[in-house]
Amino acid sequence: MKNVKIGNLQVGPGNPLLLIAGPCVLEGYERSLKIGKQAKEIADKLGLSYVFKASFDKANRSSYKGFRGPGIEEGLEILHKIKDELNVPIISDIHTEEQVAPAAKVLDALQIPAFLCRQTDLLYTAAKSGLPVNVKKGQFLAPKDMQNVVDKLESAGNNNIMLTERGASFGYNNLVVDMRTFPIMRSFGYPVIFDATHSVQLPGGGGTCSAGNREYVEYLTRAAVGAGVDGLFMEVHDNPEEGLSDGPNMVKLDNLEAILKDAIAIHEITKKHF
Repeated sequence: MKNVKIGNLQVGPGNPLLLIAGPCVLEGYERSLKIGKQAKEIADKLGLSYVFKASFDKANRSSYKGFRGPGIEEGLEILHKIKDELNVPIISDIHTEEQVAPAAKVLDALQIPAFLCRQTDLLYTAAKSGLPVNVKKGQFLAPKDMQNVVDKLESAGNNNIMLTERGASFGYNNLVVDMRTFPIMRSFGYPVIFDATHSVQLPGGGGTCSAGNREYVEYLTRAAVGAGVDGLFMEVHDNPEEGLSDGPNMVKLDNLEAILKDAIAIHEITKKHF
């Protein structure tokens, strides 16, 4: 399996678990920095690799009135300041080919949202940037279908690829995580990440917004690490009830360390198999 380099970090077998964490969407510089600083302190304390994540634009809101973030220009300025302040790699979502070039000047990795994982031109343009590309598996795809995503990225000459599982649609407003997904996607030769917070989301479950069950994050995290992952994606917040996007499934920072300690203990047991 190939290791992927994000900034000065190595992701994959033989390396510490990667933690991608931050608020769902940028909530201004000060609040976002505060969240990132606390997440980094926890990751450093536990010996995890850390990448800060926050979206400058959430283009797939349930409602037109849903908070989308500051937009690409202001958002990238905030992300650049957080990157310099925390001295950590940064990742954020891109939604169009036009966003790739300006985002690539600031970000250390590009993320493709689940709903866009089959968009050939977006994948190809992102891969051509030369940055690592993390693609979230669509809720509508079987894990084996992500081989086609990998092929598209590789066709652009990019081998810095990560694949992220975030659950599959199961009836209305519900997602489930099939643990077979992790070994299947890892068989493609690239690191696999588990999105522990979007996997407990109830898409559209709030009518004009998504609902979620953050109380199940710890259980799915332990199971996923046991099934073999190279990193964890978690949206975190100091007060999720005040979160401007996806509050019901974000992890409260006060609970993050305990969840990660269990994940590390399980990873130490199972990593020899992966």
